[in-house]
Amino acid sequence: MALKPPPPWEVLQQVSELVGGSGVKQEVDRNIRSLAQSALSRLDMVSREEFDAQSESLKRTRARVVALEASLEELTRELEALTRER
Repeated sequence: MALKPPPPWEVLQQVSELVGGSGVKQEVDRNIRSLAQSALSRLDMVSREEFDAQSESLKRTRARVVALEASLEELTRELEALTRER
């Protein structure tokens, strides 16, 4: 069974403990932040604002689909009633 990697904050804490209070710590912190930002920028993510906008659009679309389905059911019932009358 493969070992699960430690959470990033634990890795950062271990690196911080290894380099101590020297100037190397600041350089390591800067490089780690740069690496993390680079990794995050490659992910296919959207902003919170875009997510909220798409979520609202989806809610409106779902409501419209429900309304159209109800209308279609009503028209189908009316059509069936008309064909039965003939």
